[in-house]
Amino acid sequence: MVAGAAANGGGRWGQSVVSSTLVYFFTSFLVLGSFAALYGWLIFTPRVRSTLSPLGCREDNEGSWSIGVFYGDSPFSLKPIESVDVWRDETAAWPVANPVLTCASVSDAGFPSNFVADPFLYVQGDILYLFFETKNSITMQGDIGVARSTDNGATWQQLGVALDEDWHLSYPYVFDYDGQIYMMPEGSAKGELHLYRALNFPLTWELEKTIMKKPLVDSFIINHDGKYWLFGSDHSGISTMKNGQLEIWYSISPLGPWKPHKKNPIYNTDKSMGARNGGRPFVHNGNLYRVGQDCGDTYGKRVHIFKVEVLTENEFREVEVPLGLDEPNKGPNAWNGARYHHLDVQRLNSSQWIGIMDGDRVPSGDAFRRFILGCASVIAVSVLVVLVGMMLGAVKCIIPLSWCPHNRGKRSDVFLDWERSNLISSKLRQLCSRLNMVCSLLRGRIKLNTFAGKLILAFIFAIGVMLMCSGASYIYGGNGAQEPYPLNGHYSQFTMVTMTYDARMWNLKMYVKHYSRCSSVREILVVWNKGIPPNVSDFDSLVPVRIREEEKNSLNNRFNVDPLIKTRAVLELDDDILMTCDDVERGFRVWRDHPDRIVGFYPRLVNGGRLKYRGEKYARRHNGYNVILTGAAFMDGQVAFQRYWSDEAKWGRQVVDKYFNCEDVLLNYLYANSSSSEKVVEYVRPAWAIDMSKFSGVAISRNTHEHYRIRSKCLVKFAEMYGSLTWRKSAFNVRKDGWDV
Repeated sequence: MVAGAAANGGGRWGQSVVSSTLVYFFTSFLVLGSFAALYGWLIFTPRVRSTLSPLGCREDNEGSWSIGVFYGDSPFSLKPIESVDVWRDETAAWPVANPVLTCASVSDAGFPSNFVADPFLYVQGDILYLFFETKNSITMQGDIGVARSTDNGATWQQLGVALDEDWHLSYPYVFDYDGQIYMMPEGSAKGELHLYRALNFPLTWELEKTIMKKPLVDSFIINHDGKYWLFGSDHSGISTMKNGQLEIWYSISPLGPWKPHKKNPIYNTDKSMGARNGGRPFVHNGNLYRVGQDCGDTYGKRVHIFKVEVLTENEFREVEVPLGLDEPNKGPNAWNGARYHHLDVQRLNSSQWIGIMDGDRVPSGDAFRRFILGCASVIAVSVLVVLVGMMLGAVKCIIPLSWCPHNRGKRSDVFLDWERSNLISSKLRQLCSRLNMVCSLLRGRIKLNTFAGKLILAFIFAIGVMLMCSGASYIYGGNGAQEPYPLNGHYSQFTMVTMTYDARMWNLKMYVKHYSRCSSVREILVVWNKGIPPNVSDFDSLVPVRIREEEKNSLNNRFNVDPLIKTRAVLELDDDILMTCDDVERGFRVWRDHPDRIVGFYPRLVNGGRLKYRGEKYARRHNGYNVILTGAAFMDGQVAFQRYWSDEAKWGRQVVDKYFNCEDVLLNYLYANSSSSEKVVEYVRPAWAIDMSKFSGVAISRNTHEHYRIRSKCLVKFAEMYGSLTWRKSAFNVRKDGWDV
């Protein structure tokens, strides 16, 4: 009975230990998980992409490739389309910006795609045809898509899938021969290199011939010195360096037969050396150039250009030459910020050169890498939780005694004798004992009732919180990109304008560093009102910064007409307002839908017989707004600035100078007075925004009561000059995008 009671007591004690340990683990992960959830709520901005097909543009471990257009006077002076100011008013893209073709473009046309890559041009007069790999989101297989452009590549019409086989296709090399149009796509999954002939260009093709029964990747054919040359890579060999191998064959016809080059393999070297082809070869000033891929850090990291100096049946020699292309510098916020691996350059009828290049904002395997790192962070947190549990006494042993061979209950003498003589079992017993001794040793060395012990505990807890947030960022935070939002499949760029003076330099430096990383920002214009202006070199910026020094310290300077601004869209944003790039991009997307309006982030409501300036809470209580503060707003720079400096606005500008306030309110009245439309302003709610003026001693709005009193005076005067705004009230939460809640 006593033994039984002791056994029962021991059982209850064991159950108590187990239950208290479970409570400890549950509580620990609940607390740490709460920190991670709070971090995610503050940092991760929800991406709303209602314009995309639900079947397309899924996260793909191969990447998120898209295609851009470049122009230049030569193949070595190519500039992106946004740098040459291509304007398409009917598409609301001012100017058109890269990428010009994405998975969304294809998916919205009815062909679900995860990404588009490997672009090849076919020029037919003034019409450009673009053939490319499109990864089907349903079959997860590469097909060959085709699009058409009638404006030199600024916009593209999706024509459909040109070639779909039972195996993966990519690298659709298209060329002319003997009055026919041929396509030689990569089909290495089939183990053969096929040549197709167009029956009804560009959508109908038939297999003409199997050129070679080898799984060649990224192959092209070129006519040079009276022979046809085939360049390709065969990665199937046992000693072959993947992405570092290149072979050459020659023939009198693209249809063969093909003879191997005497020095095959031409390359079998490091994958960063550019052996694998990266696009169409081209001839410039009588010289032949080959495009190769650098796959060193990740697949398709960048392209190299090689000048072919010798190409004969017995010899081949080439040297690398500079590409002359500006490297993308906005990281994952740039469409090609992580890698670009394919280039096709051709000369147009206008003698201008056009380049088509693909690019990706994330490296190969990014989704899998983020998942692994996230899991590793969670495992590290688990180890720290166990460590703290040992210090607190909640964890009595690292390995439960029931797991050890010598604590498995009653066993036969034969089994015990075998266990004693068995080396592995003996070592396992020793390991269990030593590991479980760590708990008592740790508690003996670290006294939690001392200052040092509490400091160690706090340090471990802080590390756990950081690791938990890091894990959440890797697993749920995405690739870190804050991408632009397309309109009708097109992207554009805008100019940021901020007005400041010497006492606010610390604000300005932080402002420039942050916003220059945003995808659609082309330039930052600093309107310098007072003091000695800084040097452009003082700023950490990824876009050009221009400082316009004003002669007079006036708030009217904010809207000075500036012919050097290259974009139609202007974002007037005070230097003491910080918000995410995603918020900025959403505002830009809404403005492109309504370029005749002021689109911004701070709504106000002006109403009633006795005009009084009030904050946003008042507008929300009355479910409406009719003013958008231009301290954070998009507008048509040409229209807004000319309107502000019109004769009609003369008396309003004098009021602004008198009170050194209200320039943003004046522009709202000018917009309303110039339009018969009921709605001239549009609100976009930011996920979060920090108004640094609340912490600054140099902002004109630091005294809220006085600031509002002056603005109320302005409202009365502007209403007398330009009429009432009351009837123009707009309600919240009426747009389909849900961004005006």
